[in-house]
Amino acid sequence: MSAKLEPIAREIIEGRHADPFYYLGPHKSGGRSVVRVYLPEAESVSIVADGGERALDRIDPAGLFEGPIDDPGRRYRLRARFGGNEVEMEDAYRFPPVLSDFDLYLLGEGNHLNLYDKLGAHPMTLDGVDGVAFVVWAPNARRVSVVGDFNSWDGRRHAMRVRGNGYWEFFVPGARAGDKYKYEIVSRDGRLLPLKSDPVGFGAEMRPLTASMVVDMAALPKPRPARDTVNAHDAPMSIYEVHLGSWRRKGEHGEFWLTYRELAEQLPAYAKDMNFTHVELLPVAEHPFDGSWGYQPTGLFAPTSRFGSPADFVHLIDALHEAGIGVLLDWVPGHFPDDPHGLAQFDGTGLYEHADPRQGRHLDWGTLIYNYGRPEVTNFLIANALFWLDRYGVDGLRVDAVASMLYLDYSRPVGGWVPNKHGGRENLDAISFMRRANTELFARFPHATTAAEESTAWPQVSRPVDWGGLGFGYKWNMGWMNDTLDYVSKDPIHRRHHHGNILFGLHYAFSENFILPLSHDEVVHGKRSILGRMPGDRWQRFANLRAYYAFMMGHPGKKLMFMGCEFGQDTEWNHDVGLPWHLLDRPEHAGVQRLVRDLNRLYRDTPALHALDCDPAGFEWLITHDAGNSTYAWLRKGRGETERCVMVVNFTPQVLRDYRVRVPFAGQWREALNSDAEIYGGSNLGNGGMVSAVVTPDSPELRIVVPPLAAVFFVPAPE
Repeated sequence: MSAKLEPIAREIIEGRHADPFYYLGPHKSGGRSVVRVYLPEAESVSIVADGGERALDRIDPAGLFEGPIDDPGRRYRLRARFGGNEVEMEDAYRFPPVLSDFDLYLLGEGNHLNLYDKLGAHPMTLDGVDGVAFVVWAPNARRVSVVGDFNSWDGRRHAMRVRGNGYWEFFVPGARAGDKYKYEIVSRDGRLLPLKSDPVGFGAEMRPLTASMVVDMAALPKPRPARDTVNAHDAPMSIYEVHLGSWRRKGEHGEFWLTYRELAEQLPAYAKDMNFTHVELLPVAEHPFDGSWGYQPTGLFAPTSRFGSPADFVHLIDALHEAGIGVLLDWVPGHFPDDPHGLAQFDGTGLYEHADPRQGRHLDWGTLIYNYGRPEVTNFLIANALFWLDRYGVDGLRVDAVASMLYLDYSRPVGGWVPNKHGGRENLDAISFMRRANTELFARFPHATTAAEESTAWPQVSRPVDWGGLGFGYKWNMGWMNDTLDYVSKDPIHRRHHHGNILFGLHYAFSENFILPLSHDEVVHGKRSILGRMPGDRWQRFANLRAYYAFMMGHPGKKLMFMGCEFGQDTEWNHDVGLPWHLLDRPEHAGVQRLVRDLNRLYRDTPALHALDCDPAGFEWLITHDAGNSTYAWLRKGRGETERCVMVVNFTPQVLRDYRVRVPFAGQWREALNSDAEIYGGSNLGNGGMVSAVVTPDSPELRIVVPPLAAVFFVPAPE
C-alpha cells in the first residue's frame, strides 16, 4: 500500500514536508471528507465522535491512517492501539492556527513588541481542549517539530505548521505547565540540527541539562511596583550590585546556593539595613556556564533555574520592593554563546547572528554578535527588555558591553572588520537598535531606567534620542573609576604628583547622567579587591578605603558598589563560594560596613548630596590647588537655599589642623560624618561635632581639623 502513496504523504512520513497540516487532520478530498492521521508505531487508529467509533484504514506501515468523516468541522478524538496499550487522544492536526494575521504582520515588520505573548510556549484552551501552543521563528528550516515530555521526544509526532516569514506554530493538546521541551529542526539543506532550546522559553532545566520548560506566565503573580521616583535624576541612587549565586551560601561548607525565596528573606533586609536604595542583579537570564556569571545567556526570557522557579523569582522582586528597594537587572544584548542548544545557527543559518565572522563573532570572548540590522532580531531583543519590566516588575536594566556594540572594529585587527556604508567604524544598526530600545522602554515604563556600561568617550549616551543621544537614563562613569582607583592605589607620598586624577573627572562630570561604579569587574582577574589596592600598613589601608568610599559618596553622580566591598573584602571575588562574612568579626571590617551604612544614610537623607547629582549647578570646587597636602574640598548643593554640604578629604596620613575652607553661610556647621571616627576604626580626630564659620572679608570660612586619610562632611546646623 505504501508504494501507492502520494509524494506528500511520503514527505510527511520522512519528516520533509514544511506544512503537515496541508495533508494531516480533517480535509476535503475528491468530493468527500477524510481524516488523515500519522501516529508512528500505532497498529490501529479509530475516530471517536458522538459516542460512536469508526476505524481508519492503515495506508502505510509507518503509522499513516486515513478514513472518512461525516463533518470535518465537528469535534472528534482518536483511539490508537500500540501493542497491548490503547490510548485515547486529541488529534493535534485538527486545531486552528495560533497566530493571527495581525500577529504575522507585526512580526514581519519587526514591531511585535509583546511577542512574548505569542512566541514561546503558552498554556491555553483551544476549541474546548487544554494544551500548550508553541511558536518559534526559524525561516530557513525545512521542518520544525516540537518534542518533549508530551510526545516521548519524538520529532515525527508533532511536526509544526509554518506561517508567514518563517514562524512555526503548533498546539499540543494535553501538554501542560512543567513539561520539558525543545525544537527538532531540519535545515534547508536537510541536516538534522542539535535539539534547540526555545529562544522565548520562560523556564529552563538546571544546567547541565538544557531543555526549556513550559511556564504558565498568565498565572504568575506580578510583584508590587516600586515607588514612581525610584530612578529619578534628583533621587538618591545607591546601588548594591549582587551575584545571587555567591552573595551568601548554605550548607556545612557553603556548597549550596540560596534559593530565590531564601534570598527574599535575607537580601532585602540586608540592603535596607545598609541603606542602599537599589539592588542590581548580575544577569539572571538562563546561562549554561557558571563561570560566565550570566553574561553569556542562552535563555533571555527565563530566570535561571539555579535558584528556583519563575514564581520564586517573582517572590524575590516583590520582597525587594516591599523593603523599598529598587531592582535593576544586568541585560546582555551584546553577545551570546555558541552552545549547540542555543541561538547559534538556530535554523542551520546565521539567523540571530551575522553569518560573516568579521561582524558576527567576538574574538575576545568567543561569543556571537546579534545581527542588529535584522528587524526580527531587534524585535526579539527589544521585546525581551520590555518583558522583564512588564512581567517581573523590575525597575531598570543595566546594559552590558555597550562599547562592543557601538564599534564595528571593537577589539579587531586591521582588516578584520567590515566598515559601515559610509566607510566608518560606527555600527549604525546597533546605534539604531539602542535608540529604539530606549525609546520604547521609556514610553511604556516612564518610571523605569536604563544604564549603559560604555567605556569610551561616545557622546550623549544618556541624552534623549531626539537630541541625537542614545537615550539611556544613565551611563557608568568608567573614566572616574579608573582615574580614582589609580590615584588611591599609589603611596600617599606620590599622590601630590597625580593630583589631577581626582580633579579631571569634574571636567566631564555633567556631560552625562553618571553612575560611579565600583563593580564586580574591579575585583576579579588579578586586579585585587578594593581594599587590596590600598597602600600602607593595615591601619592605613583601611583608612584609605574609608576615605575613598566617603569621597565617592560626596562626588556628583549616582553610586554603585559590588557586594563584599561594603565590608572591605580582602580577597578577589570568587563566584564559586559565598562572601567572607566572617570578616565582620574583625573590628576594622565591621567599621567599614558601619561607615558604608552611614554614608548611604547621609547620601539618602541629604538633598545637597543627590538632588543635583546630574546638574552642574549642584557642585562647586572650594579647594583644588592643595597638591602638597593631597587635599580637596568642594560644596554640594540642593535646590533649597540652605541645602548645602561641604566635603573635605585628606589623602595623606598627616593631620591637618586649622585647615581653612570657605563656606557660603556664617553660623554653625555640623560635622555630619567623619570617616576617621572611632566607630569606623579610625583615630577619632575631628571637630567635636560642630564648627562655627569665621567671618572674613572675603567669605565665611571653617577652620577645621582634617584627620589623616579621611573625609569629613559639614552641613549647616539649624538655627
